[in-house]
Amino acid sequence: MTDTVIVRDTGFAPEDFFDAFDGETALDLASDADVEAVADTFSGLRMIRVDFPSFADGRGFTIARLLRLKGYTGRLRARGHVLADQYAMARRAGFDEVEISADLAARQPEDQWVFRADWQGHDYQSRLRAGV
Repeated sequence: MTDTVIVRDTGFAPEDFFDAFDGETALDLASDADVEAVADTFSGLRMIRVDFPSFADGRGFTIARLLRLKGYTGRLRARGHVLADQYAMARRAGFDEVEISADLAARQPEDQWVFRADWQGHDYQSRLRAGV
């Protein structure tokens, strides 16, 4: 098994982004990054990867939302300590995918992530609109 696993709505997927995270085509952002400071660099970026140092640190969700509001349309990946229970929130915040360790993938298997993949249909607003 590789060191990391990519999680998408369809389940676990192999890494398919092989460009270096060098700031020109891809960028790594810390959980305390200033979105305003990187907003001018969006045009050449193919991916932004936002670090989640702890499952209890939700700043990455805010960063994702701000990046999308500022106009970033490229691939957006959450990386680190994201739990299967947080997958729907990550998708609603604007992330396209999540990168987790192989150890976390072993503890939280693919079916737990796929169960939460219908992130658009199971949010509280959809349930309220449906009268549930």
